[in-house]
Amino acid sequence: MLTESQIATVKSTIPLLEDVGHSLTQHFYQRMFKHNPELKHIFNMSNQHSGAQSLALFNAIAAYAKHIDNLPVLTQAVEKIAQKHTSLFIQADHYAIVGHHLIETLRELAQDAFTPEIEDAWTAAYGQLADVFIQREGALYQARAEAEGGWKGARKFRLIEKRIESELVKSLIFEPIDQQAVIGFLPGQYLGIKVQPKNSEYEQIRQYSLSDTANGETYRISVKREAMGVPGIVSNYLHDGLRLNDEVELFAPAGDFFFVDRNRPVVTLSAGVGLTPMISILESLAQKGYPQPVMHLHACENHQQHSFKKRVLQLTQALNLTHHTWYNNDHSEDPLIHHGLMDLSSIENLPLENGDFYLCGPIGFMKFAKQQLETFGVSTDRIHYEVFGPHQDM
Repeated sequence: MLTESQIATVKSTIPLLEDVGHSLTQHFYQRMFKHNPELKHIFNMSNQHSGAQSLALFNAIAAYAKHIDNLPVLTQAVEKIAQKHTSLFIQADHYAIVGHHLIETLRELAQDAFTPEIEDAWTAAYGQLADVFIQREGALYQARAEAEGGWKGARKFRLIEKRIESELVKSLIFEPIDQQAVIGFLPGQYLGIKVQPKNSEYEQIRQYSLSDTANGETYRISVKREAMGVPGIVSNYLHDGLRLNDEVELFAPAGDFFFVDRNRPVVTLSAGVGLTPMISILESLAQKGYPQPVMHLHACENHQQHSFKKRVLQLTQALNLTHHTWYNNDHSEDPLIHHGLMDLSSIENLPLENGDFYLCGPIGFMKFAKQQLETFGVSTDRIHYEVFGPHQDM
């Protein structure tokens, strides 16, 4: 338990953190990977390359300092991060490493301003935060290990099917090597996959949304091919390098974004590969015969990049489903195909007063869609979204 003095000291360092800014977390990661290069097998190095992970960590540290005396405010953020950590199989000893490098980073950047009092307060504060994550992640690991078909850590699977969904997206289906049952998941969740592409020095772990319903036997993910280079090393390997019957390691499904049945109309809004968790939601609704109206709104560049088009049409037979698509650089005579960016004002019968809205896609798209919904009077508690990669506020 932090003392009042330690809490006051941590809060007093907020201006120092803001003054150091993003350079704090950049220095932290450089330091940590220099002294503990084995962690490159866990961290997504493409996010390091882009700076996204560094920015996300700085925002998290700053938020923790600001709310250290009111941690319930951070419950949602803690859950999102804890879920992500379980898909990386983060362990308690990793927190000790991170804590050491965080304190040393503060010492090296703040120098004379980093007094023994500040070091004591931040050491205690980090220990408190680490314990919150260790406890929550431990509970998640235990629950998944004890569930039917569950496991802890990595489990070996083989690729049994690969299917083209569009110009940039392929679906991959995996079954467990041991031929035993696999744990279920909630529509919208993702799983972690660990591979080592031939041109990669390190093992690579990525998270991909599950794009089908749970069946107790296999998992399906649908992967967009990214441009060649550091950000696309895994997606290109999964598209081209991974062959049928090749083995991968999977971590149990995770994620705090998923469909919750509130017996209300449902609207899914997606762009690009953000469609994948929405397909899982639609499949689940069709499987249970969801009685409420469902609307599926999707945006992509053109018809060549329109994934799961035929499947969505088929689902209209099992659901009270209306669907609209926007092509940014393509024209179509189909009245349900629109041109340009997603314009919600052109859609009739949106359940603005009582519907639940699920968003997934690039950050820019989700901000744009969320702003439109809020303008129309949709309350934020009915707008649910998933961010691919390090968390960002919307």
